[in-house]
Amino acid sequence: MGTVLEPGVPLGKTIVPGADGMPPAEDDHTALLSAWADKYRGATVADLDLPPALSTSPNTTLASALLSASSHDYSHLTVLSANTRSLLGYLSISRLKDLFESQQLKPSDPVSKAMVRFQRGGGRTYQIITMETELWELEGFFEDVGSLATGSKQDFAVVTDGGRKFVLGVVTRGDLDEFVRRRPA
Repeated sequence: MGTVLEPGVPLGKTIVPGADGMPPAEDDHTALLSAWADKYRGATVADLDLPPALSTSPNTTLASALLSASSHDYSHLTVLSANTRSLLGYLSISRLKDLFESQQLKPSDPVSKAMVRFQRGGGRTYQIITMETELWELEGFFEDVGSLATGSKQDFAVVTDGGRKFVLGVVTRGDLDEFVRRRPA
């Protein structure tokens, strides 16, 4: 038997309304979004209990950035401007290791040589992910489905405050998997 609100009262599937507030026409994306809404049952990014973001600056050596990430077991570091503390991009640790192995970069090189810069103006729209973002929306962001779709699948998201002034954390697909594993049924 499915989930019940009270004994004998089964719950139907969650319906995610469209931007106009009306129930959407049933299609594959709608079915996915509804399944994710059922899976996460109203949980938000705040429910993931993410550790604080670990940030670096473009001028930091790659060796220092790698050491910081490794000591915290982080897969990504956010890169902030040393002057304004604004979010410039990120450093993928797996990509950095590949660049070291291929000898394209040296540990003494600055982070700016390996970081991925966020596009400003034009290009893709930056999706704001906050502590209030629901996890079904976040999974849609990762899978490129729904209102947070960016045009391609994503491996991680930078969590900021609503005004994008502060980086609060980084969330990965693995964080969602871990949440589902530890949450009671």
